[in-house]
Parts: sequence; C-alpha cells; structure tokens
Amino acid sequence: MNTKLNRFILACVLTMLVSNISLAQGVNPPPPPTPPPPPGLLVDGGLIALFVVALIYGVHKSLKLSKKLS
Repeated sequence: MNTKLNRFILACVLTMLVSNISLAQGVNPPPPPTPPPPPGLLVDGGLIALFVVALIYGVHKSLKLSKKLS
C-alpha cells in the first residue's frame, strides 16, 4: 500500500515539474505585418463602354421580342 502511494506522489510531483517547465517556454514574436495589397483595376475605365453595350443588347432583345409577338 505504501509503495502505491509513493508512486502516486512521485507521479504527481513529476507532472507538476513537467507542466511548469512547459509553461516557462518563451513566446514567439508575432510575424511581421503583411504588405498592402496591390491597387485594383479602375472601375470608371470601361463603365461607359459597358453601359453602351448593355443598351445595344437591350434594344436588340426588345426588337427581337416585338418581332416575335407581331
């Protein structure tokens, strides 16, 4: 009975010592900040062309639909 108690106490002490050693490890410094993202594409560059293409496509579809209904 005494041997089991001694082993248990020894296991507890070793566990406490190992946990204290593992908590004493240094913390890594944070990584350096990431560089800013590259500039994106300009939205205004093709906005007028997109509007014109959408207008032509809409007129084409409406004319096609009106011919189909006639």
